[in-house]
Amino acid sequence: MSSPYRDEFRINGYWFGEGEKTVAIVGAMRGDEIQQQYICARLIQRITEIEAEGKIAKGKRILVIPSCNPFSMNVSRRFWTMDNTDINRMFPGYDKGETTQRIAAAIFKCLEGFEFGIQMASFYIPGDFVPHVRILKTGYEDIADARLFGLPFVTTRIPLPYDTTLLNYNWQLWNTKAFSIYAGQTNHVEHSTSDQTIDSILRFLNKIGVSQYEVRSIGYESILMEEEELINIRAHRAGIFYRIVGAGQNVLRGDTLARILAPYDCSVLEEVKAPESGIVFFAHNRPLALEHNIIYRIQRH
Repeated sequence: MSSPYRDEFRINGYWFGEGEKTVAIVGAMRGDEIQQQYICARLIQRITEIEAEGKIAKGKRILVIPSCNPFSMNVSRRFWTMDNTDINRMFPGYDKGETTQRIAAAIFKCLEGFEFGIQMASFYIPGDFVPHVRILKTGYEDIADARLFGLPFVTTRIPLPYDTTLLNYNWQLWNTKAFSIYAGQTNHVEHSTSDQTIDSILRFLNKIGVSQYEVRSIGYESILMEEEELINIRAHRAGIFYRIVGAGQNVLRGDTLARILAPYDCSVLEEVKAPESGIVFFAHNRPLALEHNIIYRIQRH
């Protein structure tokens, strides 16, 4: 697509193997999804090596798209730079519509017909997650295959009306088994969760018979839960966010998770306590907390 600024807008994809369209992996859809693009870039390295060793199954093809929005990433904007719209809220797209609708249409045209689709997704609130697979419940979801990634959790969610424009939702309607993977971080690279996520995708490719690459890490027996089961903890005051407990940690009811401090004298405005015992599924990671925002999500024991 031609652009009034700099170079033309291009989306690059990397094909591996030959034959039927088997697995598509999509990275950064938004300009701050650095971890998501990094994971796809490393996957391209690894799958290139796997293909060179002749370990991609015959008749199977893999597509990896590391970034769908390089313009926004170049200028550190989460959404489309011109009108602040979200490409991931535009599927299946419209080739005669607004810019992000046309981008979504072009992407979806390439992604139709795959047996499996994996999207490296991010949450709308900044923070750290326990790496997990997320599925929208459309009636076409595949829970059994989601567990093949071997990540700690598989979460399901009944889609809301605005979810019907997501890639995951539309993939499922067009007969692709779709999975969104949340890789722990968003706007910076974190190596332990990125390694875990890369291993999980390679493990999945092995278990569905696309590659013969053996992953050394064993993976988890994934816990299945609905997102409605998560306990949301909101900030009651705004201020400096002093985090004590991070994602993935076990906590007991009454444990102090964080403190919200006054910005002028560091007095404690609020001690954030765990309302139940469980695993910290999500933890806010920005230096400031805003009143009423979700700062923790806990999966109760």
